[in-house]
Amino acid sequence: MTTHPAQPNPAVAPAVESVTGTRVAFVGAGPGDPGLLTVRARDYLAAADVVLLDTVHDEEAVRRLTGAEVRLVDAAHGSSGQSLTQGSRAKLLVRTAQKQAPEGGLVVRLMNGDPAAFSGLATEALACRKAGIPFEVVPGVSAAWSVPAYAGVPLTTEDGHEVHIVDGADPRTDWTRSASEDVTVVVLGDAPGLRRALTGLRQAGRDGQTPVCLTVNGTTTTQQTRVTVLEEALAALATDEEGQGHSPTVAVVGRQVELREELSWFETKPLFGWHVLVPRTKDQAGSMVERIGSYGATASVVPTISVEPPRTPQQMDRAIRGLVTGRYEWIGFTSVNAVRAVREKFEVLGLDARAFAGLKIAAVGGVTADSLREWGLEPDLVPEGEQSARGLLEAWSPYDEVLDPINRVFLPRADIATDTLVAGLQEMGWEVDDVTAYRTVRAAPPPAPVREAIKSGAFDAVCFTSSSTVRNLVGIAGKPHASTVVACIGPATAKTAEEHGLRVDVVAPEASGDALVDALAEFAAQTAAELQQAGEPVLRPSERRPRRNGSRSRA
Repeated sequence: MTTHPAQPNPAVAPAVESVTGTRVAFVGAGPGDPGLLTVRARDYLAAADVVLLDTVHDEEAVRRLTGAEVRLVDAAHGSSGQSLTQGSRAKLLVRTAQKQAPEGGLVVRLMNGDPAAFSGLATEALACRKAGIPFEVVPGVSAAWSVPAYAGVPLTTEDGHEVHIVDGADPRTDWTRSASEDVTVVVLGDAPGLRRALTGLRQAGRDGQTPVCLTVNGTTTTQQTRVTVLEEALAALATDEEGQGHSPTVAVVGRQVELREELSWFETKPLFGWHVLVPRTKDQAGSMVERIGSYGATASVVPTISVEPPRTPQQMDRAIRGLVTGRYEWIGFTSVNAVRAVREKFEVLGLDARAFAGLKIAAVGGVTADSLREWGLEPDLVPEGEQSARGLLEAWSPYDEVLDPINRVFLPRADIATDTLVAGLQEMGWEVDDVTAYRTVRAAPPPAPVREAIKSGAFDAVCFTSSSTVRNLVGIAGKPHASTVVACIGPATAKTAEEHGLRVDVVAPEASGDALVDALAEFAAQTAAELQQAGEPVLRPSERRPRRNGSRSRA
């Protein structure tokens, strides 16, 4: 048998696009949780020159994933605030890409969920093709299955495999095909769209007692889920339409909804919905913010200190020269800021990590050790127990004339550091050069709304990581409300909080940010269990704070 190579069909062959120097990437942003962005989506956002945003995107969250110079464009609304049609969005995208063309670069069209499903991808991509603008598509996680999963509702089970996913805004849907009780129906849309869809489903013969799950702000820490039945869902959506209106919503109709009672995992996290205040610089708070998010809470970082160079840098310069020439046996880092200060001084002087050859390195704890590892340095000493100056001192060996060729230690520290470590090392026979590597000064007060939120109890908890964060937060913003849960990184910080009139609820078992957040989550879980056992509603601390008239807030 003779075969012939397939010949391209001119009617369907793709057009050869002209090279404009600019390309467009349609990138799926998922349903709302930034953690559901794919690796490729993050790569494209980091490389973008312009990003066109869809309806559910938080500009601040997008900014954290892009370069500093990226330009953000609202692709959901016109100049007067009106919602744009798919055609208008396509024109905006083409204009933006053409304007960017002389400079070249990447235009990211960030789209809700997965661009290939229930979006304007077809319209916008065809407009790019017609204009000769190269494009590509980065799939994303669709709200159709991720939101039900976050609500604890599996779409298929051994007893049911048929799933219908429908756009609630489409008036052409034939609901008779979804009337069988064996079909699980997922409806995407706002409250009016969902109400229209469920009305059509009910009129097509779907049992009015069919379980329904309604989810607002799915996959985010403000997610809210209601379980009801079809008849009652219609009334609930009518109320939503009059009240909160067009909030993005997902409805699941079917027997699988009954499994939520046992499979709910996201909204039952110990800190779900909590708003936690972290009085720390953004550079230092990164790991804590991530860990707070893993427990279902949101974190607000309020810097209470500002790190500045020492007023007289000559002492630091001399110490660095001594480090290079072999003056020291040890260098001890008691904070991430100390690592950063030494690293910056190295860069100014044209040095790199090779200058540490032959030098022993100590780190006060895991976070500081990780900062050293990022620089390519592996610390020789990290205390296994208490991660503090006292813990480091307990792990440090006394000076030995036989084993230690040099008896001098370099300690680059803050100007307000305590003398505990210096005095202890000197008692063990070491000579210590205690050098001011940086100064800590009180930060400027946060904006008035943040100060009001702190004092009025809008925050559910505050995590203090040092005594200075307690003193400075009270100094620049006032005392946290009595309803706010106060968590402290250790006994010394807890003592300072109590001296400032605060009730300390949580003390971390070890001095690390992760341990502090874990202890807060454990406290929240225990409190919730006690309330449930007592038959009381489980409310966040901000919901339990008393109003001025004496009643309890349920906001």
